[in-house]
Amino acid sequence: MGSRVVFCGLLFFSLAFPSWARQPNIVIILSDDMGFSDLGCFGGEILTPNLNRLAEGGLRFTQFYNTARCCPTRASLLTGLYPHQAGIGHMMNETVWPGYKGDLNANTPTIAEVLGTAGYRNYAVGKWHVTRHTGEEASRHNWPLQRGFHHYYGTLQGGGSFFDPYTLTRDNTPISAFADPQFQPKKFYYTDAIAHHASRFIVDHHQNHGDKPLFLYAAFTAAHWPMHALEEDIAKYKGKYAGGFEPIRKARLEKARKLGVIDAAWPMSATTQNWDALPDKAWEARCMEVYAAMIDRLDQGIGRIVQALKSTGEFENTLIFFLQDNGGCAEGSGRTGTKEHPEEARLDKPTLPAVDLAYRWPMMIPKSTRDGFPVLMGKKVMPGGPDTWIAYGPGWANVSNTPFREFKHWVHEGGISTPLIAHWLEGIKAPGELRHQPGHLIDLMATCIDVGGAQFPARRANAATLPPEGKSLVPAFANKPLEREALYWEHEGNRAIRKGDWKLVAKGPNGKWELYDLKTDRVELNDLASENPKKVSELSTQWEKWAYRAKVLPWIWGEKEGTKKGKEKKKQ
Repeated sequence: MGSRVVFCGLLFFSLAFPSWARQPNIVIILSDDMGFSDLGCFGGEILTPNLNRLAEGGLRFTQFYNTARCCPTRASLLTGLYPHQAGIGHMMNETVWPGYKGDLNANTPTIAEVLGTAGYRNYAVGKWHVTRHTGEEASRHNWPLQRGFHHYYGTLQGGGSFFDPYTLTRDNTPISAFADPQFQPKKFYYTDAIAHHASRFIVDHHQNHGDKPLFLYAAFTAAHWPMHALEEDIAKYKGKYAGGFEPIRKARLEKARKLGVIDAAWPMSATTQNWDALPDKAWEARCMEVYAAMIDRLDQGIGRIVQALKSTGEFENTLIFFLQDNGGCAEGSGRTGTKEHPEEARLDKPTLPAVDLAYRWPMMIPKSTRDGFPVLMGKKVMPGGPDTWIAYGPGWANVSNTPFREFKHWVHEGGISTPLIAHWLEGIKAPGELRHQPGHLIDLMATCIDVGGAQFPARRANAATLPPEGKSLVPAFANKPLEREALYWEHEGNRAIRKGDWKLVAKGPNGKWELYDLKTDRVELNDLASENPKKVSELSTQWEKWAYRAKVLPWIWGEKEGTKKGKEKKKQ
């Protein structure tokens, strides 16, 4: 079946776009914990000129989806499958259930492995987060080089300091940021390091393998907590957020309406926090200033990637995607003090021993900086520097997700909606246009197979592979529909199905189903479930059939067969 899918895609490729004289380079850029409205080209006030230019020269997809969480999104993107099929239905913990192994399944090829069949050389930078085996002595079977990439620089785990990252790795070798002979900047900042290595891989590829097409997967950690940024970037946003949540939400809503990325008739979801009732307004405003600075620096890094493509003459024939791994994050990491990281004012001098530059932190949150300053949390220390660990909180996450409900973790629109920018001068002849066709991460594998002329392998690791679940976005480039049965979600018992404009969604394993008509109510404010019991029954039955097929069920969240055993295994 896979070969027939590839053949049909290539036939469309050759008939609809005869100007494509050669395989394009493909660059997929993924950001972390950002909301639908953060980019300037999707309504935000944060300075993102490089992404705005890509949007102006390419397409913006307004109804594209992720999986609501970081590692399931990465598993889905890399394999073209729903995350449970790839083995990562939740996080990096192992359970007894096949959909929740915390490690990529052996029979699920990555985009890099598939594009390798068509002669691509493949490079990855940034956050990997699709294996629980990350220690120095761990099995490397699911590290990037064993998954089809020729070179890698990044972090294998899910989070960490931007000034001293956790599980930093070059190719197959664990390294420290400060004992890396190949990269010693005057000031280490992880977003810059990712952009530097992405750009270097592009230039090195052109010089040494210029006869082959390139695939680059650049997974930035901005703007995931902790709120870490460079002071020159934070300064641009000084005072910008002193007025609180509502003025920014209203401005974003109005701008997004004018841009056409949301329907002008859609209202705004409810405000999560009351700014006037908050006692620490200066601290809250600083959180958002740092968050904005992180996105600003991310955009600067994307500009460096674009410049590397231009300097090598490859920009026009490169298909660039930009998207986000989940919606804005309301998690409270570091917003109150802990025993290990007390809430206190920042100190003027180090109080702990200096740490050897070659030492690799054994935990995500270091106890101190390299020079001995304790890492602090809570409202008595302003975020931004390497000696802080603070998230920006639910109020600003609500702003990021304007106008939608909910956040990262949940599968209402605020948790799963991502901007998607697609730019390809030689292949997309519709600069600045919008595309409203619903799409999903699973579509990126299918698109890469289509434009790259690749063969999806029938077997991997001596087992039959699972064919990709998605649809090529190539028809949508020409503004044609994407025909599909439905789109599906599950994360932590939160579940949803979208079929046409109908969306059935529930919070938690025991939550009741809600039904929305997304054409008129994508903000999900008018629950139609009680008025349409037949539609609820139809869609819930379809969701459950998919859930068994896609290894979502049995699950570990509290009501299905085998749950007790699954929970006990999860706690081990």
